[in-house]
Amino acid sequence: MTTTTFPRAAATADAPAVNTVLDVVVPVYNEERDLGPCVRRLHAHLTATFPYPFRVTVADNASTDGTLAVATGLAGELPGVEVLHLSEKGRGRALRAAWDGSDAQVLAYMDVDLSTDLNALLPLVAPLLSGHSDVSIGTRLAPGSRVVRGAKRQFISRSYNLLLRGTLQVGFSDAQCGFKAIRADVAEQLLPLVEDTGWFFDTELLVLAQRAGLRIHEVPVDWVDDPDSRVDIVSTAVADLRGIARLGRGLLNGSLPLQSLRSKFGREPLVAAGVPAAMPSQLLRFAAVGVVSTAAYLLLFALLRPLAGAQAANFAALLITAVGNTALNRRLTFAVRGAAHAGRHHLQGLLLFALGLGLTSGSLALVGTTARTLELLVLVIANLTATVLRFVLMRVWVFRNA
Repeated sequence: MTTTTFPRAAATADAPAVNTVLDVVVPVYNEERDLGPCVRRLHAHLTATFPYPFRVTVADNASTDGTLAVATGLAGELPGVEVLHLSEKGRGRALRAAWDGSDAQVLAYMDVDLSTDLNALLPLVAPLLSGHSDVSIGTRLAPGSRVVRGAKRQFISRSYNLLLRGTLQVGFSDAQCGFKAIRADVAEQLLPLVEDTGWFFDTELLVLAQRAGLRIHEVPVDWVDDPDSRVDIVSTAVADLRGIARLGRGLLNGSLPLQSLRSKFGREPLVAAGVPAAMPSQLLRFAAVGVVSTAAYLLLFALLRPLAGAQAANFAALLITAVGNTALNRRLTFAVRGAAHAGRHHLQGLLLFALGLGLTSGSLALVGTTARTLELLVLVIANLTATVLRFVLMRVWVFRNA
């Protein structure tokens, strides 16, 4: 990817140098018709209402029409307007490039259609300038917002944010309103961790900010849907689902340096009283391994039961799945890599297998000869009990130093 920066209108010779406080990025792709009115309106609003030095950066995403020519014309006409041209498309890519190269204290962006009322701009950035908040977002879904949009887009937006709450446990109300701001020092830490270069960029940035313990300020906005929006809903939805899955994996497997981020920002781990910081994610991974192991165990038991009887089938199925369970938990749940101590871990896993065998064999003996359905039900309950004990013992004994 290549980027080109075009100069803004020249300042007067005797004008003192000023430090830019706010940089508002407008990412565009083939917007030659709307770009001029948008930037002029935004520039006039900032000139009239914003009390600090500002910049408007037009980030052109490899437009194929006259957008770049319009943008460079605006940069030559209006003081404080710059143009950044990128050779590749992607809203997230444009924002990253513009924000990475900015010297402003607060970095913001808004969509070129100006669907959001500009009167919300100062309330958006004020908490960041004061140091009260770290990230600020406009929201169309909070009390106090006034929204004019079609039923289909309203349904899609609410469904997406409900999906985020259910999968990534987000606390913010609106991930994709094109009206956001972030402190530059915060962006410097978060941007290297954001992988998406398209529409999921916003969501990924906000999830990382929340998990890092940062304060996300929400501003209810007046918002009018742009009927000429050219966003491909289907492809965007598919990309968002992939992004959710990727980010969810990163949160589960511990590959995201969240504790390091929290330390850099001076945030203590937000965990329930008495619950170790790593335990929630370990529980989720252990549960996933447990589901796979239990399914494999029941399948093996059902296949071996007619051939070897209940007790022998239980022994064989439990032994096979116990070895696999220890290996998976070693690698996935407790993130132990390499061959060091592998033999000891598997030996301890076999001792846990003996515990599980005692519980399940004892349960089978108590049930006696009875219906296969009841037999399987008792085995499931016994296995769940053994699973809870196995997690506790793996954490405090087998992998206590992991």
